[in-house]
Amino acid sequence: HVQLVESGGGSVQAGGSLTLTCVASGYTYSSYCMAWFRQDVGKEREGVASLDSDGTTNYLDSVKGRFTVSEDDATNTLYLQMNNLKPEDTAMYVCAAGPGFWGLRDKRWVEHWGQGTQVTVS
Repeated sequence: HVQLVESGGGSVQAGGSLTLTCVASGYTYSSYCMAWFRQDVGKEREGVASLDSDGTTNYLDSVKGRFTVSEDDATNTLYLQMNNLKPEDTAMYVCAAGPGFWGLRDKRWVEHWGQGTQVTVS
């Protein structure tokens, strides 16, 4: 049974920082591509950052230089370090996993989704 459990969201002021955590279980973590998506009310879900099984990272243009995706294979944990947060970063952040990566703009590669953790920037 695959599970992705996120934590670390919260409310911060603009310019602040948060680190999101996604703990994965139920599959071979190191063989999967991982990503963070976000969705605000009334908007489409968008890819924010990804980490391929070979270590390649990809970022949404608007978060480049502010967000960093990383992982700890030993604990099956994916992280998203978010610095210099802006009000437009407000959204539910959701962890995603899939056996192949087709890009942040395409959600069809995702096999498993977490429940999400809310980030609110004011």
